[in-house]
Amino acid sequence: MGERSTPTGGRARHGWVAALVVLLAGCTVSPPPPALAPQVSEPAYAVTVLDGDPAALATDTSTTLFASSPLAVLAAADDPAAQAEAGERATGLGVPLLLTGDPSAELDRLGATTVLPVGTGAEAWVAASGRVVTADDPDVTAPPARDVLVLTVDPTSPAAATARASGARVEAVTDPDPRIAPPPGLDPRPAHVVALGEGFGPAERLSARLDVAAGGSALPGGGQVLFPGHRMVALYGHPGVPALGVLGEQGIPESIARAQALAAEYQPVSDQPVVPAFELISTVADAGPGPDGDFSSEATVEFLRPWVDAAREAGVYVVLDLQPGRADFLTQARRYADLLTQPHVGLALDPEWRLGPDERPSQQIGAVGVEEINAVSTWLADLTRDDALPQKLLMVHQFRLSMIQGRERLDTSRDELAVLLHADGFGVPGEKLGTWAALHDGEPAGVDWGWKNFYDEDTPMFSPQQTLGVGPVPPVFVSFQ
Repeated sequence: MGERSTPTGGRARHGWVAALVVLLAGCTVSPPPPALAPQVSEPAYAVTVLDGDPAALATDTSTTLFASSPLAVLAAADDPAAQAEAGERATGLGVPLLLTGDPSAELDRLGATTVLPVGTGAEAWVAASGRVVTADDPDVTAPPARDVLVLTVDPTSPAAATARASGARVEAVTDPDPRIAPPPGLDPRPAHVVALGEGFGPAERLSARLDVAAGGSALPGGGQVLFPGHRMVALYGHPGVPALGVLGEQGIPESIARAQALAAEYQPVSDQPVVPAFELISTVADAGPGPDGDFSSEATVEFLRPWVDAAREAGVYVVLDLQPGRADFLTQARRYADLLTQPHVGLALDPEWRLGPDERPSQQIGAVGVEEINAVSTWLADLTRDDALPQKLLMVHQFRLSMIQGRERLDTSRDELAVLLHADGFGVPGEKLGTWAALHDGEPAGVDWGWKNFYDEDTPMFSPQQTLGVGPVPPVFVSFQ
């Protein structure tokens, strides 16, 4: 876009007409003054997050986007009507809008020799400060458009007006997380992004979120954040082995149709869109040690890929479930890195089958230290970040508190992951609800919750209404075995 300019105000034009009359009468007058020329500055960082009360935010936006300006518009911090008018004038002129209390330091930094006050509060402040006042819009050469994107949840704010005045492109967003509502114009990503207001920061996190939003990859069911916004209903099992769960009772097309039918049963009682899913056992705890001695049989990527690819095409989410035997979870997770780089693939850890050096499957309930889970969390979050993927599910099964040692230290801090505890006990309703309540006692902060229904072992199996009726919060992931 080219430069923008604002016509001279009405009274100023009359002044130039009078001067012309005098000149024609033979008097010598000075030529009209040149247009004022604000100078913009590039933000210091590729991503900048500004926050604070409206006056502080307006000042910080001016400091970030303007190097100097001989004129600034001023409105009172307690006068919304004046701020709205002042925003229009500042945007039209291409100069900063500041607010009272005391904008003196920013006016001095800008070199603002003239102030245009809007509203009685601003006029009173300027009169008390002794600064030069202009009542008309002077001739100003506004800054041209430039490669700066400004995000705000309040596009009418004084800070947003200052951003527009600087030539930046201002986009209103409905949520500070751009993965939830990606703003336009992120492909290619602008050289500089400035976010105004609460909820956007810190800058490093916003930068990673912008990478995801710019990449455009979506989850099944849409969006780039798992919860809230989705609920998943999954078939659990290993392909071709009915004894390990209902997913193994039929082939790929039939499993997709069955998962979709289950999701449809839950949609009428769900307050979130229900997405069909596969919980695909990828490493199976084995009675024998196997060639590597870890008592776990690992499916190859090539064996699992047809299921993963067909699920992607059908809008089905996939969770790769690990039963590691005497191996550790991170070693097994790394086997499936290629599949986990797909946006619709997450990971599940099953501590029941995490065995000690002298333990064997089905002879005891396994357990894992939280440090091992956190190591997987770090690896999976880094993989998700490095590939700019939508948020990824990390699910941990539990039906006894002893299965996760040090659970209170479970790391849920990584923005790239939704960490979910999955209560997979079976039995009569009272037993299941007792397990559910016990697991919630002292739950780690920031976790989501999952629930498993068993066709054969539950007596009776919970209905969709009963499953989503458990408290204190309904599960966001429901699997069927």
